[in-house]
Amino acid sequence: MAVALRSTVMTDFPREEIEAAVAHYVEVRESIDRKELPWDAMATLFTDDAVYIDPAWGRVEGIEELRKFFTESMAGLDDWDFPIEATAIAGNLVFVKWTQITPGGGRQSGLSTLRYAGNNKFDYDEDLLNMVHVNEDLRAAGWRPTGDFNMPPKHPNRDWSKP
Repeated sequence: MAVALRSTVMTDFPREEIEAAVAHYVEVRESIDRKELPWDAMATLFTDDAVYIDPAWGRVEGIEELRKFFTESMAGLDDWDFPIEATAIAGNLVFVKWTQITPGGGRQSGLSTLRYAGNNKFDYDEDLLNMVHVNEDLRAAGWRPTGDFNMPPKHPNRDWSKP
């Protein structure tokens, strides 16, 4: 049974434009998963003043900080995968349902909420992921990072407000 999304979110952008941006987003993510692009290629999807909310690293603001975040946060996670299961659009909001697959067979459910800002770019991304579940799976698998690995900040900024 199909369920229609109800939304009070308005947009000044044509639906086709948002759909094209979502298709480009999925293409970049899939290229990263295939190891054809580095993680900092994600920064090309965002505006210069974008805000990104990560469940472990917290709030990241601005394109240069985003580039740095994508590189640092994904270092040592070469054996992880993040396939996209589905996308949905409601106004200028985009929902991306994905799975985080960790070594040893761990699987966590993830959801990204993005806000489309025009010109094939997003200005906000909030990722939701159960970090307790992630840590349980990693401990059970005896996982150790590959190569360089960076721990998230001890006290990340948890402000998830949109810019």
